[in-house]
Amino acid sequence: MKQVVADAAIREVKSDMILGLGSGSTAALMIKSLANEIRSGKLKNIKGVATSFQSEVLALELDIPLIDLASLPQIDLAIDGADEVDPGFQLIKGGGACHVREKLVASKANQLLIVVDETKLVQNLNQSFPLPVEVLPNAWKQVQEVISEMNGSSSLRMATKKAGPVVSDQGNLILDVLFNDGIKNPKDIEMKINNIPGVLENGLFVDLTDKVLVGKIEDNIPVVYSPSRAS
Repeated sequence: MKQVVADAAIREVKSDMILGLGSGSTAALMIKSLANEIRSGKLKNIKGVATSFQSEVLALELDIPLIDLASLPQIDLAIDGADEVDPGFQLIKGGGACHVREKLVASKANQLLIVVDETKLVQNLNQSFPLPVEVLPNAWKQVQEVISEMNGSSSLRMATKKAGPVVSDQGNLILDVLFNDGIKNPKDIEMKINNIPGVLENGLFVDLTDKVLVGKIEDNIPVVYSPSRAS
């Protein structure tokens, strides 16, 4: 499913585009498909903007030219994955702790294309997948207490194969938050969390997504479809 939806995303790319290169497993497959199209000559003069150290390393290994986000007035198209997508195309991202750079790229893109498999579609955000909140290292406990007052339970994300917490590309820590009834008003929650002192950014992507491509298995064959946004 991930491969067919990654390949479908590349069909949205045109020569001479500046592309936001997303993070995560599906985005990695998309970057590899993009490199194949560039090598074959089907796509020319493509420049990428990495959303994470992971996507930067992969793009460099595959000889995709990269440019810095700060040097750009805009990005033609950003292609990224998501951890949850609701019917209104509001997202939770940040399972890989890359949501700060991902949101910077998404907000500068003329179009944000999200590629997911069908398991990422939900009716309401945050009922099972926690909302990542990136915090300054010396502020995580203080932020946790404020979130608790908002009826949210949170835990510091701990690393695997390493002692201690996950550290983001920006050198910060991640709180994973679950609200008692999920998130029914993403715009309000995004603003309230980002106003807490010590918070750098959270994983709610509100009113940024233009199109979603979904992979699913149908009659034992992986297929891709594009759902309509709920009003």
